[in-house]
Amino acid sequence: MNGRALLVRGLLAGLIAGLAAFFVANVVGEPHVEAAIALEESAAPAAHDDGHSHSHADESEEAVFEVSRANQSTWGLLTGSLAVGVALGGLVALVAAGTLGRLGRLLPGQSTALVALIGFLSVALVPFLKYPATPPAVGGGDTIGDRTALYFGFLVVSVLAAVLATYAACRLRERIGTYGGVVLGATTYLVVIVVAGQLFATVNEVGDFPAATLWFFRRSSVFTLATMWGVLGVVLTGMVIRLHAQETAVAERRELAASL
Repeated sequence: MNGRALLVRGLLAGLIAGLAAFFVANVVGEPHVEAAIALEESAAPAAHDDGHSHSHADESEEAVFEVSRANQSTWGLLTGSLAVGVALGGLVALVAAGTLGRLGRLLPGQSTALVALIGFLSVALVPFLKYPATPPAVGGGDTIGDRTALYFGFLVVSVLAAVLATYAACRLRERIGTYGGVVLGATTYLVVIVVAGQLFATVNEVGDFPAATLWFFRRSSVFTLATMWGVLGVVLTGMVIRLHAQETAVAERRELAASL
């Protein structure tokens, strides 16, 4: 089982995961995005309507670069979901290929499932808990750079902590057993994340945005993330299990033929 074979399957699994995530985001998430946009537009200052604020040239230039919400919520969302899914699938497949045989006695399918699970926790869920997604009308435009830097900084810490915890668990299991190694590895990750969560700045720019709309938006975001990672993990794990079974069967036939 080589890295190329896993990469191809990871890209395919990512494509399927992207399609599933698009469906969830479009059906579950878009209504709350529309609600947030409506709130943003209702709170915006009334546009000047004196007919002299903008020239016709300016209006035509703005129209050229305008992207309709219909395109954003359909083709734009689909393109983004597929691109993220394929990239994520390839990355998870490469990590899974690199960890084959290095996660204790786990079979290829089991180690792939574990990589997907750890990836979901460290890349998606934990950073989301610290810096959850915000809908339109929440957050100032002048702080978006700082908020983005904080999010990706915490993401890097979470991923590095997950790598450290996994390495520690694999090393410790040889001395204190699988249960003890897993417990101490998970404890290591939690300690690092709790400390980092206290050190990283808190972002609170919600203001008077309706709590119910914010809650439903963030819940739909979690559903979309879980769908992306869940479908990716299940599909890729199934492909790896099948590939491993095929390669094992071929190896057994060759060994039998050689013994005759």
